Amino acid sequence: MRAVWYDQQGPARAVIVTGELPTPEPGLGEVRVRLEAAGVNPSDTYRRRGAVPKEYPRVIPSSDGAGTIDRVGTGVPEDWVGKRVWLYNGQRNGRWMGTAAEYIALNADLVTPLPDHVSFAEGATLGIPAMTAHRCVFVAGPVQGRVVLVTGGAGAVGQYAVQLAAWAGAEVIATVSSDAKAARARAGGAAHVVNYRQEDVAERVRAITHGAGVDHVVDVDFGGNLATVLAAMRANGSIAFYATEGERQPRLPVREIMGKNLALYGMVLPTSPHESRKRAQSDLARWSAVPGRSLSVASRFPLYDTAAAHEAVEQGDKVGTVVIECAR
Repeated sequence: MRAVWYDQQGPARAVIVTGELPTPEPGLGEVRVRLEAAGVNPSDTYRRRGAVPKEYPRVIPSSDGAGTIDRVGTGVPEDWVGKRVWLYNGQRNGRWMGTAAEYIALNADLVTPLPDHVSFAEGATLGIPAMTAHRCVFVAGPVQGRVVLVTGGAGAVGQYAVQLAAWAGAEVIATVSSDAKAARARAGGAAHVVNYRQEDVAERVRAITHGAGVDHVVDVDFGGNLATVLAAMRANGSIAFYATEGERQPRLPVREIMGKNLALYGMVLPTSPHESRKRAQSDLARWSAVPGRSLSVASRFPLYDTAAAHEAVEQGDKVGTVVIECAR
């Protein structure tokens, strides 16, 4: 099969190789997916760059993808063959072979049916971004009737958090950085949009909530947003965060957090509870079955140009998920 890999960490164009590798065979409880598309997430670029130690001598990058099951291993029903699916945690959990390839074999537990009206490229955006959003929205309990603040509401994770929170009956406030992103957040179901480059977010949130503050926050930058988020919270609220770029080691105002009885939830998908991941797959299957959802593909690159796809993610100005097209 054609595949992309790296044997050492470093800049994308210096270390990423395209070539041929043996096509994997599905083992016990596994399926083999003929991949059509792979999602490129920031975590894929961090790992390639060397932000975390390399776990294997060789790595096929990318955790997310979509395609068609073409073979099943022992213990998996034969009628799974031919099913359109999306998948997550490809290059994770003891696996060096990710989705930047023509095929992947992995546990059937990690695949979810893909509706016919959803393209493979769109399906490749449903792994880390949508499942992270789901966990962050629901980690503290139901959000129906609650006010949820989503920071970065037009980003790869944020746009799914906005849609899922609104789908579940929350009143959603989203922060954005431009008029175009504001329109995107509103289209996803945000009742209120705040441009953090032009407005005081905490002040605007207090005005929207008549001084009460929000019940729950889905946060794209815990360290960078901490002061603003705390000022926007009501007592007994909760914060779920999935990144902290603005300040990697923030100082926590513990007394303020205690005084408001706030709950903090840090989140990374591969080690999140299995039951929460299964619930996310189930909910996303039901949610995506309805036509008209926004599954945003920021840009597409052919498999041989995976280095350029990584660079596009590293630029940091994309809207949606960068996708690699894997099929010949």
